[in-house]
Amino acid sequence: MNYFSPESVSHIFKSHFAFIKVKFENYQLHLTLNRPEKKNALHPHMLQELAFCLQYAHITKSVRVVIISAAGDTFCAGMDLKALAGHVEPYESDIASSGQEILIGKMMQEVYKPLIADVRGSVYAGGFLILAGCHYVISKSSLQFALPEVKRGLFPMQVMASLSEVIPPRKVLDWCIRGYSIDVHKALDWGLITHIADYDQDTFVQQLADSITSNSPTAIRLGLEAYDHLHPSADLHNYLHDMFQQTIQSPDGQEGLAAFREKRPPKWEE
Repeated sequence: MNYFSPESVSHIFKSHFAFIKVKFENYQLHLTLNRPEKKNALHPHMLQELAFCLQYAHITKSVRVVIISAAGDTFCAGMDLKALAGHVEPYESDIASSGQEILIGKMMQEVYKPLIADVRGSVYAGGFLILAGCHYVISKSSLQFALPEVKRGLFPMQVMASLSEVIPPRKVLDWCIRGYSIDVHKALDWGLITHIADYDQDTFVQQLADSITSNSPTAIRLGLEAYDHLHPSADLHNYLHDMFQQTIQSPDGQEGLAAFREKRPPKWEE
């Protein structure tokens, strides 16, 4: 992982973030997606901030586990479609852009620290890049998980690759093609989430994180780096990103984004 310089990420706790809250205690780095008014949709600079934090986790020995949660009632609504269409709202952040395209799947693969998703709101579309990139996904029982990209004239290219690492490929393809929602129990059965913890999610997540930090951080880091070599390469993530950009620029992609903005049914090309 090489998005930012080691010197720049060392100032993480003196920096002002626009879209993420950061806390560190007991060897655990807590990252909270903090754009609840937009259902934590992935703004382009939000991805830069997330990459900044995960690079800090990657290079900092005292970080033994990363816990990702979200403010508000939606964990993540996916990519910010208005931003994808060029409508980027202003923000204030001390984190300068890395100048690189952030590929979430590749980025999360290369942290080489255990990642926990603490999910207390429903997840949509590109938000699954975070869930699929985590080693543990803890969820409430009332949540819904949806892949609606095809209803917007898009196709979840990178999401498809990441989900195929945790869900049988035919189920992934059917989900991508038909764009429906599943409940938390099906998500558990498919392997998208690892635990349902309604009774006391705070305690469950903390006990899991503590059990991880009690083990050898070096052994875990080297093991996760070795595991990374069994999975999709950077070239694949670059290819899928390019394919997604082609889909956005297609007539159906442009019509789907326009229909989403205008809150109307799309009219697909024949």
